[in-house]
Amino acid sequence: MSQQHRGSCFCGAVEVEATGEPVAMGYCHCESCRHWSAGPVNAFSLWAPDAVRVIRGGEELGSYQKSPNSLRKWCKSCGGHVLTEHPELGLIDVYAALLPDLAFEPALHVHYQEAVLKVADGLPKLRDVPAEMGGTGETLPE
Repeated sequence: MSQQHRGSCFCGAVEVEATGEPVAMGYCHCESCRHWSAGPVNAFSLWAPDAVRVIRGGEELGSYQKSPNSLRKWCKSCGGHVLTEHPELGLIDVYAALLPDLAFEPALHVHYQEAVLKVADGLPKLRDVPAEMGGTGETLPE
């Protein structure tokens, strides 16, 4: 049986479950993610849509779509960020911090050309995203 990872928003009104293992884990440095997360970098875990479900509080989810790439969702009660749907990629980002039992094992940094916090961790630093996701796949120096 696949492992189930559960997490909730800041107040606990919205609970999500992610089943199995994420498709990818890493760090995003784009301005949009930084602005949304109110931090210098955002830790992501990307999942297939059928691996993620809201198991409580779906009616409490608000959403905002700044671009066709991302539909961001948060709890309307506490403002806690929950997930981002990426329809063009066919993936859902459940923020890594939301899943306390997920062994976060980042594999790369994306949109590193926009980084405001340089990270020397030996992981690949991509200018945008991997080529298989529609990016250049170009790496940048650490």
